[in-house]
Amino acid sequence: MNKKDWFTIPNIMSYFRLVLIPFFSYAYLNAQTQREYAFATGLLVVSGATDALDGFIARRFNQGTKLGQLLDPIADKLTQIAVAGVLMFNWPVFGLLLLLFIIKETYMFIENIRLYKKDITLDGAKWYGKIATIVFYLTMFLAVFFPRLNEPTIIFLVVFASFFQTRALYHYSRLFQNLHKSIDGN
Repeated sequence: MNKKDWFTIPNIMSYFRLVLIPFFSYAYLNAQTQREYAFATGLLVVSGATDALDGFIARRFNQGTKLGQLLDPIADKLTQIAVAGVLMFNWPVFGLLLLLFIIKETYMFIENIRLYKKDITLDGAKWYGKIATIVFYLTMFLAVFFPRLNEPTIIFLVVFASFFQTRALYHYSRLFQNLHKSIDGN
């Protein structure tokens, strides 16, 4: 790995997103006023904007690196886990969404390793994975920004996001099965 790969703008933005995680967690867990919750939401917005911008810069200015291909999804997943994790303090039902997310991501990690051993890699997230991520983040933003949502609304949001996580898991499992069948000739 080239040393200058460590300091490309997209990779620096991924480091920044990683650094934001404890600041967001602290801000949310200590928030008491709507302004403080809005600040925590703002940190999530900055993280999300940085995520979108780092990918754009990497593609547009040819600054994509192997390190970035590893670092970007790690920053994404850790952010998502942290947000769902802190939301569980106010609404334990977020544990269901967090559990589904961890199951999906663990499954995908294992399957990607199996494919990698066969010299095959997936070219980024598929549409169903992107939709699941968008719904996941939308749910998180709403719950962080509106800390006094009633229980039925929170349950609806968690069930809605869980549906898309489950759907993405289903589609990815079919994709991985088909890839393994085509590789193994079955």
